[in-house]
Amino acid sequence: MQGLRNLLNSGNFNKSFELFIAIAILASVLRFAIDTLPDLEPATRSLVDRAEFLFVLIFTLEYAIRLFREEKPLRYALSFFGIIDLLAIAPYYVTALLGLQPLRLLVLFRLLRILKLTRYLTALRRFSSALHETREELIIFFAASTIIIFLSAVGIYHFEHEAQPDAFQNFFDALWWSVVTLTTVGYGDLYPITVGGRLFTFVVLLTGLGLIAVPTGIIASSLNSIRQENANEDKDRA
Repeated sequence: MQGLRNLLNSGNFNKSFELFIAIAILASVLRFAIDTLPDLEPATRSLVDRAEFLFVLIFTLEYAIRLFREEKPLRYALSFFGIIDLLAIAPYYVTALLGLQPLRLLVLFRLLRILKLTRYLTALRRFSSALHETREELIIFFAASTIIIFLSAVGIYHFEHEAQPDAFQNFFDALWWSVVTLTTVGYGDLYPITVGGRLFTFVVLLTGLGLIAVPTGIIASSLNSIRQENANEDKDRA
């Protein structure tokens, strides 16, 4: 048993195994895209369905191998990638066992397979590390952002409710405007027409630029620090 586990953890097996799984992930996403085409021939539709079954088997085998080669399988099962690996195959078995047609939500869960690729991308691992290192700063920032969004909604409702009772009927309409404006999306479905509302919007827009810049700067700084650490580690190994 231990000998087999050592074989599955060996460098040569790992490289081939990871490459095979990465290709299978990309192929399964392509299969999903083809499956959405409206007028597929019955033979093509059957081939696409069989391909989905094959990918489920591949990812099930991958999940089993990753569980087996871990000294503590539960730790992998409860990890981020363990949960993603499970969610990538679970919808197929749920619908098959219950005899149901694939539910739209469960089908969308299968697209989580693409998140499995993050396991193989160094840049994404750095980004994940950067988010982890700056989590406290980001939590504080998002808490402050939530307060600003709420106050912006209160302000625009005060200025525009009487002038546009149909557009700003309630606080939730104002909250939608606040989110769209602060994120600088600007759909244009709601906009101020009063002088006070326009001046208030000007202040909100300036605040929105800061809301975008702050987390970007925090994460960029952390990414630069992690990249430098990795470069120093590579230099020490050399």
